[in-house]
Amino acid sequence: MAMSTTELIQIILYLGLLVAVTPLLGSYMARVFEDRPTILRPILRPVEGVIYRLSGVNPEVEMNWKGYAWAVVAFTVLGFAVAFVLQLVQNALPLNPSALGNVGLFSAFNTATSFATNTNWQGYAGEVTMSYLTQMVALAVQNFVSAATGIAVVIALTRGLMRRNITTIGNFWVDLVRSTLYVLLPLSLIMALILVWQGVPQTFNSPATVTTLEGSQQTITLGPVASQVAIKQLGTNGGGYYNANSAHPLENPTPLTNLIEMFAILMIPAALTYTYGTMVGSRRQGWAIFAAMLILLIVGLSVALAAEYGSNASLGGISGVMEGKETRFGIANSVLWMTATTAASNGSVNAMHDSMSPLAGLIATINMKLGEVIFGGVGAGLYGMLVFVILTVFIAGLMVGRTPEYLGKKVERFEVQMAALAILIPNASVLVFAGIAAVIQAGVSSIANQGPHGLSEILYAFASASNNNGSAFAGLNANTDFYNLTLGTAMWLGRFGVIIPVLAIAGSMVKKRVTPPSAGTFPTDRALFVGMLIAVVLIVGALTYFPALSLGPIIEHYLMQAGRVF
Repeated sequence: MAMSTTELIQIILYLGLLVAVTPLLGSYMARVFEDRPTILRPILRPVEGVIYRLSGVNPEVEMNWKGYAWAVVAFTVLGFAVAFVLQLVQNALPLNPSALGNVGLFSAFNTATSFATNTNWQGYAGEVTMSYLTQMVALAVQNFVSAATGIAVVIALTRGLMRRNITTIGNFWVDLVRSTLYVLLPLSLIMALILVWQGVPQTFNSPATVTTLEGSQQTITLGPVASQVAIKQLGTNGGGYYNANSAHPLENPTPLTNLIEMFAILMIPAALTYTYGTMVGSRRQGWAIFAAMLILLIVGLSVALAAEYGSNASLGGISGVMEGKETRFGIANSVLWMTATTAASNGSVNAMHDSMSPLAGLIATINMKLGEVIFGGVGAGLYGMLVFVILTVFIAGLMVGRTPEYLGKKVERFEVQMAALAILIPNASVLVFAGIAAVIQAGVSSIANQGPHGLSEILYAFASASNNNGSAFAGLNANTDFYNLTLGTAMWLGRFGVIIPVLAIAGSMVKKRVTPPSAGTFPTDRALFVGMLIAVVLIVGALTYFPALSLGPIIEHYLMQAGRVF
């Protein structure tokens, strides 16, 4: 089976929309965070002022990097606590028409951690575990504020790079409010209305009982689905209202909703590159980062498509296997979604990644293991890529024998140390926890497959958690005490193990003066730099994970071609 012309056009349309919307939304967000007039400012400015007065925030007072980091940590922990408690007592709360019981302690810890850290990993079936109230107040609220936190951090880093000779990088509370009020809420409202128009439920009614074509009775869970689906995609959250996530016909009912939901995953992360370029005074800098991200996305997508449309010797040489994919969407849209959701810190799926070919699964895993920097999560992808930018200019400086510079500021030992720390912590989390899980009974007892595919299931789970992605191979039973605790711990490490070093870089860079460019300055807005940046991203990922990947999806690919399965 070969990819059809229609499927190719759909992919080109998707990528074209991504390029077209980036400057439009990116310019708007730059105006929001630079406190310049926007179309929504006359309406939302009074609301913003009321929020500050009620919360006791002085929007004119800025923070140094330590104050900003403390605010981020404290706010996230508070959000975790609220989500955790609501799950433990949901049976006694209203808006629970199915009378669902309280969530178990370890599962509640894992879920609260997951949504507070913008991971949205789910070890449970949403429609039979969480009440309407829990879905809205515990989970959907965190979808907004955890995404807004990521945007706030990258805006703080941007200020650290663009400002000079001062110590402050903005006010976290102001950045949080503006991210939510001016960006996430309006876009979510528009998207939710479109989804309702297309048939996604948005109701407080009790589950519906229907008679199937076979004459049996079936109960269909309803609820406030459209509102949660909108923010789960726009905020690169990914937690599904239904267990089947966006493969569920009520969560993703039509080809139009499939395109909209898939596009929403990358829309804000892509646009933030333009916001960054605008705020630092050089849009070419933003486009250079966008180009590196887009190239990595297209290369990964091409490999995954070739693998899925290629022949499978273990199934008699047939190609284009539809196992685990929705016939409504087909192979191309399933692979495109898989690539987008793992390139971003999303986690929604419209097909089961566990059923993908080994090389397609390899791409999904690598996308996460590179640090979720191929567009990545809202804010998180860009500040993750800027960490690689700092490493790239450091390497370039070593090559020419000069002190490395970025945007006219010297990149010195402290910045490189923090950048290395931001890369090493999530990587160590993946490898250490996966190594433990692969050798103890509590870890291996949850895998659905033996051999290299079983190892891939474990690697994928910890890569997803440590990089705050949230998608799953689906072949791993992660709703156990061991996985709830270890994956939850990996989520905390992956979130703050990057955010705190990033804010430390911002606090160091904001104090520095800008030196005029000279003949020895390495331009960071040219094609050569884009190529070096891509190479650094790939080399770091390859050197870190190649041994583990060679025992998982790589060897599985060669065994499959030899007709061997486990």
